Amino acid sequence: MDIIMKNLFDRKSLWQAGPDELKSGYYEDDDSVYCFICNEHYTKGEIYSYDGHFYDAYKMADIHVAEKHGSMLNYLMNMNSSFLGLSKLQHSILKLMVEGLSDKEIAAQKGISYSTVRNYRFKLHEHEKQSKLFLATMELFHKKEEAMKSEHDATEFYDAHKTATMVDDRYDVTIEEKTKILSRYFDKSGAVKQFPSKEKAKIVVLREIAAKFLPGVHYSENEINNALKEIYHDFPYIRRLLIEYGFFCRTDSGSEYWLKE
Repeated sequence: MDIIMKNLFDRKSLWQAGPDELKSGYYEDDDSVYCFICNEHYTKGEIYSYDGHFYDAYKMADIHVAEKHGSMLNYLMNMNSSFLGLSKLQHSILKLMVEGLSDKEIAAQKGISYSTVRNYRFKLHEHEKQSKLFLATMELFHKKEEAMKSEHDATEFYDAHKTATMVDDRYDVTIEEKTKILSRYFDKSGAVKQFPSKEKAKIVVLREIAAKFLPGVHYSENEINNALKEIYHDFPYIRRLLIEYGFFCRTDSGSEYWLKE
């Protein structure tokens, strides 16, 4: 493999997306259309041949999301339930609804009453309405916040990575704090000078390390080890944490590793 590690360019994250972009699964700039999940991109103005037909960049992005990732609905449903603002039980019931099970079938599978499932459906509907109002409120607030920046700087948070196994106050980190952490723990060559013990700093450092690997690429254990050795001397420790904190997946045998998407 010619390229094992890279520094990712500044790409749009799920947290920066609007509702329509999240539903489509892609975003765009002046030149290209990008997949939110793996960042595969298609150049505007080019025509792509696929399965005997010809498509523009937008249609190819649609096809890519469906072919490689199933659908944005499935992808979003497989995210951490806390990202959706749902409890684990609410999330599990919504998953069964998405699969097409009736309320009676869900009740039987979960061992709860039919009326309880109906109540969950009602609460999900209420949650949807509340979320729309909250989103509109926050958008208006951010506009006002932007206008007041001359008087005082607004707090901008460093969002949790989208594959986090658990989201809690360890992710309460601002952009300014993130910059200080990276400066403290990384040297100019990109190697870790000293691994932090505090959880907040640990997650920031791990995220920076994970960003050096290519999405969609499966790495052998030897490739992972060689890459991590250049970053920190105790590479088995870093490798284990990348799995534990939801940055990487691996085969049961540990022979292959890849970025969790």
